[in-house]
Amino acid sequence: MDKDKSLYAYLEEHSKIISNEWYETIQEEDPQAVYASRNPNVIEGLKKQNLEFNYLVNRIFNDEQEYYYTEIKKWAKSIAEDIEHQKTPIHKIIREFMRVRNLYLSYIRTYARNSNDQVSPERMEEWRDRMTKAVDHALTLFVEEAFILSERQIKSQKNMINELSSPVIVLHKGAALLPLIGDIDSERARIIMDSTLFQCMEKQVSHLFLDLSGVLIIDTMVAQQLSHLMTGLKLIGVETTISGIRPEIAQTSVQLGIKFEEGTIKSTLAHAISDTISTL
Repeated sequence: MDKDKSLYAYLEEHSKIISNEWYETIQEEDPQAVYASRNPNVIEGLKKQNLEFNYLVNRIFNDEQEYYYTEIKKWAKSIAEDIEHQKTPIHKIIREFMRVRNLYLSYIRTYARNSNDQVSPERMEEWRDRMTKAVDHALTLFVEEAFILSERQIKSQKNMINELSSPVIVLHKGAALLPLIGDIDSERARIIMDSTLFQCMEKQVSHLFLDLSGVLIIDTMVAQQLSHLMTGLKLIGVETTISGIRPEIAQTSVQLGIKFEEGTIKSTLAHAISDTISTL
């Protein structure tokens, strides 16, 4: 039998033993890490994931490297999306990849030492190199998938925070308030515009008080977005009163030639409300 396929048969036979040895030698005390879980379902899932990896990586010695490098991407993605692994610090996951790799290398050495057919140092080095590259590739794919998932979650959370931080608050007879607080970048300004137009239509707002007293500074793009917001509101039948424009914002707006002509401007929110509510 070809030496590679003989090694493959040996590793297939020992896959469950390797998986059990890996799990039994885990040293983890962090309760957040999947490797320290005492939940039977989590433990069963973890062992299953490891055994699936073992059966995949064995194939690199059975003329199925192409299959391995195709299927391992799916496996790495499933690990990155696994809730228990998401709660585990990534350096601990990387550590376990390294332990699996070293465990496999030790079994390959044992096979070579006990083989009836002499295994040359060159063949042994080739096996070691092939296994190292295969595990490192799996690790790289996992890190990439974990990063993509993390970026997606951060973006989703940021969008949610931005939407929650720009609520249209109904006051009285079609009048509503949009208090803006904190730094506003171009992305948040875009979300504010989309969210405000939708909320005003949904809540049947006819007059919106847009208060900027909690905004310290805005840039060119944001000032233009606010102007566009007022234009958009007018197009859907909402009158706008803007208040709380700080001197720095006023200076920026003047320099840019942005006049906020589509709405009324008041110095403070109190003045805006008292001058307008009585007429509604």
